[in-house]
Amino acid sequence: MTAATMTDALESVRQQLRRDAEDEAARLRAAARTQAAAIVAQAQQDAAATLASAAAQAAAAADPLTTAELRRGRNAARSAVLTAQRAACDELRSRVRAAVGSLPAQPGYEQLLHRITVLAERAAGPDAELTVATAGGVVARRPGVVVDCSLERLADLAVTGLGPAITELWAP
Repeated sequence: MTAATMTDALESVRQQLRRDAEDEAARLRAAARTQAAAIVAQAQQDAAATLASAAAQAAAAADPLTTAELRRGRNAARSAVLTAQRAACDELRSRVRAAVGSLPAQPGYEQLLHRITVLAERAAGPDAELTVATAGGVVARRPGVVVDCSLERLADLAVTGLGPAITELWAP
């Protein structure tokens, strides 16, 4: 088998792994959106109930405490929404880590590990010490430089890389 044939064969494996990863990511995003929407909807219902209760109490009291009680209600509602959004982000991160964690058992992982190793070594520089991460991937080290390409770190970076787009999880 020639080097070109091997490269072509590896490229098809890489493309299939990429398609599989994209399909799995799309499935995970859809599931996360559904779950996040339910969490946020419940938080919004709870927040509305908290605000309604606070408003009713404030109207009944009709004194200087009214403003403070409404503020507390709004703060509690906002806190509930933010907690739900954080839970949705944490759930997505957990699901992505779990999906990526299954890669070492998948066909083609050795080629992926080789590619990650080459990239980590290139980023860390010459004479980097390479260590295979326990849960998959690799970490390259040399004095003053650590390039963490463990699968868990790469999963975390992927979720963080969503940036503001992550708000689509709880958008109606």
